[in-house]
Amino acid sequence: MVEKYDALIVGAGPAGVAAAITTAKAGMSTAIIERGDFAGSKNMFGGIVYTKPTAQIVPEFWKTAPIERRVIEYQYWLLSQDSHVEVAHRNQKFVRDFNAFTALRARFDKWFSQQAEAAGATLITRTTATGVLKNSDGRINGISTDRGDLAGDVVIACDGVNSLISKGAGLHEEWKPEDIALAVKETYALPKEKIEDRFNVRGDEGVTIMIYGGRSEEYAGFIYTNKDTISFGMGAIMSDLAANKTRPQDILEWLKSHPSIKPLIEGAALREYTAHLIPEGGYDKIPPLYTDGMMVAGDAAMLVNALNWEGTNFAMISGKYAGQTAAEAKKANNYSAEGLSTYRKYLEDCFVLKDLKKFRDVPHYISTNKQFLTMYPELMNDVFYKFFEVDGRPKEEHLKEIKDEIYSKRGRLGILKDIYGLYRRAA
Repeated sequence: MVEKYDALIVGAGPAGVAAAITTAKAGMSTAIIERGDFAGSKNMFGGIVYTKPTAQIVPEFWKTAPIERRVIEYQYWLLSQDSHVEVAHRNQKFVRDFNAFTALRARFDKWFSQQAEAAGATLITRTTATGVLKNSDGRINGISTDRGDLAGDVVIACDGVNSLISKGAGLHEEWKPEDIALAVKETYALPKEKIEDRFNVRGDEGVTIMIYGGRSEEYAGFIYTNKDTISFGMGAIMSDLAANKTRPQDILEWLKSHPSIKPLIEGAALREYTAHLIPEGGYDKIPPLYTDGMMVAGDAAMLVNALNWEGTNFAMISGKYAGQTAAEAKKANNYSAEGLSTYRKYLEDCFVLKDLKKFRDVPHYISTNKQFLTMYPELMNDVFYKFFEVDGRPKEEHLKEIKDEIYSKRGRLGILKDIYGLYRRAA
């Protein structure tokens, strides 16, 4: 006999668990299908958990969740070969009113899934969902797994970038290499006191650093401070890696040897290496989000803001609204595509699709205008060097050299064109 649930959720990441908490609290019998040994065992992010979106799922989660540090400072670095220009913002408001926390997914996701179980959901681990089941009229009414079939009134696919469930439902085509980034992360153990000293923080305060430039590949590096570890890594577009015949490890090793980064991780012991695919196609590549008997959330739905690598909060909120839509469908006894269509409207009315739509053209514009990732970081480092250099000459000569270098590298028209192009796509 096939076991039946009101809601079947595939994937115990942030989207799947948020959906399960929502459906379970609404009184729906709920099962989460997870292929790992436990929730979080196969998941990876940089990573930040944002306070307000997460608190919509579990209020005051920071009181019990295994979080690492509260982020009080955000930094952006533009690298040249041997220097960096840094834009940083540290704010006491982040000390008083939590904006985000660093976390480790293996710990946080396990705790998060326990909140779903406490709400009444059943977590089924070590089980791989392989496809969808359909009734005689074509509506999805369950899933097939490597341990047998499961029936459900509604299926919520939260199984990541290569969603087998979405593909089985005909919603998810094979994404192209230019729509996918490969991210690699290393976790380094470092005494708490050294982290505080190197990053100028105290107690449970933390810092995040996003890193760009210095190479021909389109990549983004990151550093996140944890209690007694550092999360360090990078992500790069698959097509760009292939075109440059570069391995992710090549970029990672270059970053680790950079004179601005090396002192931050010097003496730290490598504890973990992980890799993960991240969808970065943006708004225009979002697949259909629902069909008869099923919805798609999180990475499986391409819901990642590639502009600043913001994905966990998108996953949680999309999971929450998928769960809310499922509960409304149960009340109306209508699991058709029409009955589930309010899911997309919920996402359109909140930051998820508003942000993705607003900045839909920016990542593509930057990736097709390599000067933003290569020339401008180098140029900014040269400009600041000349500005701060003291060599016995008047500053007027320095400023003239700066102006000449800017115009010689890109030209006045080119600079104006770049600024206008970016403004038009971001304003």
